[in-house]
Amino acid sequence: MRRFVLALALLGVLVPVTAATVPAFAHEHPSGITDLVTPAVVRVEAKARVDITLLDHVGELVHVERSYDVPIGVGTGTVVNPDGAVVTLTRVVKTDKDVAVYAANKIFAEHHKVKIPEDFKRHTLKDHQLNHHLQECYPPKLPTATCIIDITTEVRVFPNISRPDEEGFKAEITRVGDKPDSPAVLVPVGRADASAGLPTAPLAAQVPDKDSWPVAVAGFTGRPAPNLPETVDIGHLTAGGAGEGGRKFKDPENKVDEPRKLGALVDRGLLGGPVIEDKKGEVVGLLVGGGEDGRMIGVREVTKALAEAKVTARRGPIDAAFEQALTRFHTHYYGDAVPAFQRVLDLYPGHVLAAAHLKTSQQKRGTAEDEGAKKADAAAHHTSAGLPLWPFLVAGGVLVLAVLAGAFLLWRRRGTEEEAEEPPPFEPRPVPRVTPPDEVPDATVVVGRSFPALPRTNTAPGQPGGPVLVARDPGAGPVTKETGTGESGTVVQKYCTACGMRLGPAHRFCGYCGHPTEA
Repeated sequence: MRRFVLALALLGVLVPVTAATVPAFAHEHPSGITDLVTPAVVRVEAKARVDITLLDHVGELVHVERSYDVPIGVGTGTVVNPDGAVVTLTRVVKTDKDVAVYAANKIFAEHHKVKIPEDFKRHTLKDHQLNHHLQECYPPKLPTATCIIDITTEVRVFPNISRPDEEGFKAEITRVGDKPDSPAVLVPVGRADASAGLPTAPLAAQVPDKDSWPVAVAGFTGRPAPNLPETVDIGHLTAGGAGEGGRKFKDPENKVDEPRKLGALVDRGLLGGPVIEDKKGEVVGLLVGGGEDGRMIGVREVTKALAEAKVTARRGPIDAAFEQALTRFHTHYYGDAVPAFQRVLDLYPGHVLAAAHLKTSQQKRGTAEDEGAKKADAAAHHTSAGLPLWPFLVAGGVLVLAVLAGAFLLWRRRGTEEEAEEPPPFEPRPVPRVTPPDEVPDATVVVGRSFPALPRTNTAPGQPGGPVLVARDPGAGPVTKETGTGESGTVVQKYCTACGMRLGPAHRFCGYCGHPTEA
């Protein structure tokens, strides 16, 4: 019953407090649409490692060995699952230029001291013999080749974390497209940034087909750093599907040349960056093109490339925690957002956006901008000033009645239990009989038993007949009874004054209770 009463009291306290503190989140997704995607945006850099050996036999045979890192492409990628799978464009990680030609030009110019541009074109020399050897160095490899060339592609991904990763992590190419602007899929090699994986971006099911649909684009113009955050800009899609040719951008008010603006961002490093839909904050495509023509390939091409690479796009625990924190942050419940962002940083300590929003939430917590604090203050003010007193009096009376009823029920229950558990009346056990040494063998001694003294009986001398009772004090000796007269004289029968047991003429103690027969 005590637990019942405590539960009633606690319920009466918690219900109004909970109703006042739980925020009414009105949005399924936060208003900052790019916040869901930008933590998953990464910088992608690809280069070819060319190991070349020049066989110089113009004079004496000499082997000249060199290694060159030839840039292939740079751009932006998007992480699509916690394991670190990245989607970008094919031309970011694959080039149509022949890096073997570049290495041949470079090693010939260095070793033979001739002027050959460091480019991807085949050149000729005025010296007939050197030109012959240069042409034999260019691919394809022939039996008379003067160069042995080995090429490996190295791709590095630089995540968007608070302490910049200067080395990034290696990734291998699992799928490239037939065209430069086709999606490419990368898979990390050897390491993950946290036990919970990496932040990911949500992929939309389809591209909005309405004209002038608002979107945002995001990416990096260099390796992520405190002084080089992600670049975010806005755009508007034209009507129709995307396809491999790409979907164009157009400002509905014709104030900005969006194809030129976004094409310039492509050239600066946003090539392959995510295009983010305005309503739900999901990725609807990748940024392609360049120069004066920025376009978008749709999410259908992205999901097709992932399926061909056997990579599944999915969200992780970091994303779930971050989206909950963003909901609180963008609805201005800063007090509730603080522990939510701390949870995100526990899962992924390098989360740049979570750290920034946590700092803002801590600064605004409890201020006039905090919706949670305002609602709590309004509820407290309304309770103290506007509400009448009688509801509280009624509630208090109900609570008192509940306590009294509980106490009464507990009292009744205990009384019933005591009656049910009352022990049966005491019944004395028979005491084993002890035979004193001076009694006959069949005599019995009972210890611890007491009876009232019997009255003493007597008869008139010489008169037979019924006995006369004579009162005696307990302990004054045996009670005697004359049973008759005869030739041998008067026969006197003795009885124990304690228990009334008949005694023999030689008994000094009662054989039943052990009382002495003489005072």
